[in-house]
Amino acid sequence: MESEKPSEESGPPQARRSAADLHQQVHEESSATPTSEQEEEESSSISKQSEDSGKPAPVTQGKEILKAIEVVERDSVAIAQSFTSLFASLRLALSQVTSTSVDHMSCFSDAAGRLQESALDAATKGNRYINSCLRLNEEMKGIDNLASQLYPFLTSI
Repeated sequence: MESEKPSEESGPPQARRSAADLHQQVHEESSATPTSEQEEEESSSISKQSEDSGKPAPVTQGKEILKAIEVVERDSVAIAQSFTSLFASLRLALSQVTSTSVDHMSCFSDAAGRLQESALDAATKGNRYINSCLRLNEEMKGIDNLASQLYPFLTSI
């Protein structure tokens, strides 16, 4: 078995470096943040150096990598902020929908309870009315005989 040597590209020290460390290193190497015009000049001078010597200068290549990492880091932060805003807005919308649904369910429950009470009350009153009608009907059956007995008396008066 071969002994594993950490290479400069994938060794543990480089793997442990955070984007903030790389960002700090970029700022230490260049005291001022370059403008887009300065970046274009640097990239054109780098391409000229690579054309002249055949290989890009290691320092400038490292700076390019660090600048690319810085751009990726900025974009990542912007994306993370967008997702945070999106999730906060979704959470708020879901909260409002849930709250509205709970309010509607509570209202529906109250209405159903009142309807049930009203239906029970109406059924009770209807049952009393039917019982009263049945009693009256029974009493009226006895009155038929009385009416037939009184009819000849009323006609004679």
